[in-house]
Amino acid sequence: MLNALEVFTTVVVGVMVGVEFSVAFVMNRIFDALPDDSGQLGRAHGGRMLGAVMPVWYITSLALVAIWAVAGWQHHGAGLVLTAGALLLLSVLMSILLLVPINNRSKTWAPDNRPADWKQQMNRWDRFHYIRVAVIIAAFALLVAALS
Repeated sequence: MLNALEVFTTVVVGVMVGVEFSVAFVMNRIFDALPDDSGQLGRAHGGRMLGAVMPVWYITSLALVAIWAVAGWQHHGAGLVLTAGALLLLSVLMSILLLVPINNRSKTWAPDNRPADWKQQMNRWDRFHYIRVAVIIAAFALLVAALS
């Protein structure tokens, strides 16, 4: 049963990492290259859509890693799993304190109501997101290492 939990958890976290990596290095670059207001509208829509899904995904990932850490405490790789859990907790705290406030504002913006500094706010969100992506990639790598 522990093996199934380990594999399931690793897949859930891995897919989350893939989505966040794609947002950072693919989708936002595409949005930024679109003409006129299309990019800002795309980011606002993405903020609404992913803003509804990602909190559940992050908390679920953290909970699964915590269960793995407790269930596998006496097994090989427990320290790696615990460290991955700490990194995922850091990513949740980063999200709540740094990224969500910007996202909550930006998902309501349209060309007629966005603030003058909207691009600076998006750049700030991007910088925080790059750091968060690095943190969750490290957590994922630790989970993969704990499997072997």
